[in-house]
Amino acid sequence: MQLLKGVMANFRIALIQLQVSAAKTDNLDRATGLVKTAAAQGAKLVVLPECFNSPYGTQYFPEYAEKIPGESTQKLSEIAKECNIYLIGGSIPEEDAGKLYNTCTVFGPDGAMLAKHRKIHLFDINVPGKIRFQESETLSPGNSFSVFDTPYCKIGLGICYDIRFAELAQIYAQKGCQLLVYPGAFNLTTGPAHWELLQRGRAVDNQVYVAAVSPARDEKASYVAWGHSTVVNPCQEMVATAQTNHAVFFITFADLKKLAEVRQQIPILSQKRSDLYTVQAKTA
Repeated sequence: MQLLKGVMANFRIALIQLQVSAAKTDNLDRATGLVKTAAAQGAKLVVLPECFNSPYGTQYFPEYAEKIPGESTQKLSEIAKECNIYLIGGSIPEEDAGKLYNTCTVFGPDGAMLAKHRKIHLFDINVPGKIRFQESETLSPGNSFSVFDTPYCKIGLGICYDIRFAELAQIYAQKGCQLLVYPGAFNLTTGPAHWELLQRGRAVDNQVYVAAVSPARDEKASYVAWGHSTVVNPCQEMVATAQTNHAVFFITFADLKKLAEVRQQIPILSQKRSDLYTVQAKTA
């Protein structure tokens, strides 16, 4: 992990680039153990990657899917309360009323669930000769925005492919979010092409911090994650980034003075031409 310049101060977050296996129990034990380690080192907000409890793939989603609350979310709730932290639980395959979703849950220091984000934009792509993936073969999309407050900042949630849609990030900025968090598993085709670019784009366009958290790379997996979990600041500078391996890294965020300074110096949020164009939410 390489620490870069331009960091806030005052509260610490930890991004866990988890090595995910086919054994759900092992994944849960590994994740909760690392959450404890992060909290012991001062993290107040901890983030897990997309599909942290299961391999990523349409063939796995039905087998690993759970109700919410269920085994995985119960453990997340318990560890958040035990460690007195805010915990963004990456995502898990969720089953509800016969449908499957790719779902991120968030728990507060009292163990209560603060947010549940179902991936809005499903990962359906076809790059000839490189990768074809169709989440819609098994998953259904979510239909709501997910924002929650902490004593440190307001946070908006997306999952992986959601980051490609600038409108979602714009709506989160309109809702007052200062940090956008995207658990995501880009691959060896989309990762080198777009992973960093999209984080920087969402950050600079909306003058927010962006954190994207990937599983660790496993070359033997049927779907190989890119890794390179990253935090980007409102000036689109990489504050910190991991490599491809299993890793936990910490960022010390500050009060939001830097964010306020950027928005004051280049006031694009107040300069938008709503008489000519608009991006607005059609649901709460």
